Amino acid sequence: QLQLVESGGGSVQPGGSLRLSCEASGFTLDTYAIGWFRQAPGKEREGVSCLSSTGSTTYADSVKGRFTISRDNAKKMIYLEMNNLKSEDTAIYYCAAGLRGVFRRCFIDADFLSWGQGIQVTVSS
Repeated sequence: QLQLVESGGGSVQPGGSLRLSCEASGFTLDTYAIGWFRQAPGKEREGVSCLSSTGSTTYADSVKGRFTISRDNAKKMIYLEMNNLKSEDTAIYYCAAGLRGVFRRCFIDADFLSWGQGIQVTVSS
């Protein structure tokens, strides 16, 4: 059974940092593209970052230079390092693995084999 479980969310002040983690089970990550998405209250889900199996990355314009996606295939872990957080980063964050389709459409199609249950990130003073 393919399963992803996020951790590391919470509340932080503007300018602070958080590191989200996502543990995969039931499959190996090596050959799969992975991603992070988020959904803020009253808004549609949006792509945050994707990382291909070969190391290509894509980031939403709003997080470029602040967020970094990474993976540890041996540990079956996916990470999202978030720095200089802003109030508009407040959302539920979801990890995803096993992209079906072309990498350049990672945000558009968001068609993954497995999704995490989501974890809350709140940025507030």
